[in-house]
Amino acid sequence: MLTDAGMLPSGSPGKSPELTPQDVATLMLGVAVDVPLRAVADTVSEYRALRREGVPVGAPASISVSAGEALDIIAEISATGSLDARALVAKTILSVVGSWPEIVLTDTIDVRRFSGGTPGYWQAYGHRKSVEINLGAFAAVIAELFSGDQQ
Repeated sequence: MLTDAGMLPSGSPGKSPELTPQDVATLMLGVAVDVPLRAVADTVSEYRALRREGVPVGAPASISVSAGEALDIIAEISATGSLDARALVAKTILSVVGSWPEIVLTDTIDVRRFSGGTPGYWQAYGHRKSVEINLGAFAAVIAELFSGDQQ
């Protein structure tokens, strides 16, 4: 579904697609969203476009990063970052909320919440359910695939 939507590269007969670390982050998000298969591409697009909670529309790009851009940065750090930067990524937990559009990145310093901005979600959709991903494992996979590190 993600390939059909143009979100991931496609291969050709006898040739595997060439993925980037950012493609792996998109695939991880596609696996984590709790929707029927036919809705995965649209849902991944929606989640990647989420903006950080509390940042006004039209804010400078330096503070107005989307959830997709944040995941892409984490993937790039995992592939090419310094050991210290990778260690910080490894301490991060990614929560992909299935009850409504929301992504939360939690690390030892900060909680970054990317949400759809609709205040009535709790009442309309009940309890919050999410898939939590330890980005230490994600970083190890990315490092092994793209930088040759064996961790």
